[in-house]
Parts: sequence; structure tokens; C-alpha cells
Amino acid sequence: MARHARSAEIIDVGALVRGAGGAIAAVALFFGALAIDPAGLVNGVAAFGDYSSHSSFAYGEGARRTLDVYRPVHGALGAPVAVFFYGGGWNSGKKEDYRFVGAALAERGVIAIIPDYRIYPEVRFPSFLEDAAQAVRWSKDNAANFGGDPNRLILIGHSAGAYMAAMLALDPRWLATVGLVPQCDITGWVGLAGPYDLSPDVGDRRHAVFESAKDEGSVRPDAFVDPKSPPALLIAGADDTTVRPQNTVDLARRIRGVGGRVETSIYPGMGHRTLIGAFSPIFGFRFPVLHDVTNFVFTRASRQACGSADRS
Repeated sequence: MARHARSAEIIDVGALVRGAGGAIAAVALFFGALAIDPAGLVNGVAAFGDYSSHSSFAYGEGARRTLDVYRPVHGALGAPVAVFFYGGGWNSGKKEDYRFVGAALAERGVIAIIPDYRIYPEVRFPSFLEDAAQAVRWSKDNAANFGGDPNRLILIGHSAGAYMAAMLALDPRWLATVGLVPQCDITGWVGLAGPYDLSPDVGDRRHAVFESAKDEGSVRPDAFVDPKSPPALLIAGADDTTVRPQNTVDLARRIRGVGGRVETSIYPGMGHRTLIGAFSPIFGFRFPVLHDVTNFVFTRASRQACGSADRS
């Protein structure tokens, strides 16, 4: 894997990925011409990976309150545990579509947990955050059963899921409902193309999904940034037209401004779907997204120093 330098605010990996956008587009066009579903393709390839999976554990009541667990076949006990929240604009998505993400993390020594959560129009804000918090509580309580270390718990999310990871990590209200404290129980979080400013990026659904919110400040992650918040890795594609990469830049600047811990990567030539697709070797051969995420999990997201006063 090629190495790349970090800047103070944004990692420019242009030299590494230049030309990759055209290559990936060509691959997508090729499979499209063969009428092959890209999601089915990456999950089909993932089915042959070196990991084990366990499906549909209930963390709450209802069909959309279940989760899947992916664990390494080989590796020492005490592996880090990553809870991955998928995107879909809070109105679509299912955990089975992200098998390739769970497989990719498990093959690199991470226990990956992918929950479903209730979506619009069944629920609105903050119900999906309440579901996400319950999934995190289940993950912490059950991590050791799968060889994981409950004290090495990381949140990862893409798109709407990145927003959810951000809110759980930065706004202590949500994890408090399940007896957890972000600065004590979450060792780090990764946001992939998150709509953190809740601008028109998310379209007309914003008004419907968040209509129950009291004010805009109560739903924006940057309103809850604290120097004690868990360390963050924020990643976006420079060519993302679904969620502007400025979301990532602005939140990182806000975290850094209060003395928080954050790293950022903006990948030239990468779009919204390409970013999550890079977890698969089919689409990620030029973009080091998976490398950067797992490197953060193992080297940056360490156990938090937390005393009883921090939990009060």
C-alpha cells in the first residue's frame, strides 16, 4: 500500500489516485452493460472472504432492530469492535447490502457489527439515533462473546450513517439513554461523507425527517463539539455531488478549533458511492480508504482515560 503524507487539515492523495476515477467508471460501465448489480457483485465477492458472520441478533423489538456480526477467523482475542451505520437518507437501506463492509473490516482483524435501524416514514428524528444507541449498547455488552474488546469500541458511518455516528460521538444525550458516555465508552469514530451541516444536501427529506426537532442547533453535530469528544477520522470524496465535502472540512475545522482530535482525508476523483465502494477490492484498488480506516482503528482510536467524574 502506498504511503501518503498528512497535512494539518486535509490529506491530498491526488498523486496516488489520479486516473482512478476513470478506471472505476469503466469498471462500472462494464458491469452495467452486463446487467450486473454492483451491490450484488461486491457482496458476492465478499462471500468468499476469510471471516465468519452471524446474522440478525435482536438489540430491540421489531424487524429493523437487528444486527449482523462479522468476525475475523484468525486473530488474537481482544480485537477492536466497529459498529457501522449505513446511509440511505434515513429512508432506505438494509444491513445485508453492506456485507462487503463487514467482511473487509473482519478480514483486517476488526469485529464489525452492522445494525438495521428504523427509517422514515415509520419514524422521524430522533428515533433512528435512539436505535443506533441501543445497537451500540448491545455491541459493548456482547463484544467479548465474539472475541472483541468492549473497551475498544469504534463508530463508523457512511452518509446518513456518518451523521448518526457523529451525533452519538459528539452529543452525549443519545448514548446516555443506554447508560454510556461517549468520552468513556467510544474510543473513536469515522465519518464517511457525512451531511453534518444538514444543508439542502439531503434534499426535501430534511424537513420531513427532522420536522420534530425543536431547532436546527439540536440536530447539528457541530453544536456539540467538545475537546473531550472521542477522536475522529473524517473522509470525503472531492467529487461528491450528493453530500458536499465542505461538510467534512467544516466539521473538522470546528473540532480542531476547540482543541479536539481529528484527522481528515479528501480524495480527488472520488464520489459519494465510490467512497463506500472502496471497501471492496473491486472498486478500492486505487483508493486507500479501507487502509486509512483500519489504520485509525488500530493506531489512533485507543482506550480512553475516563474516571468516575467523567460518568457523572
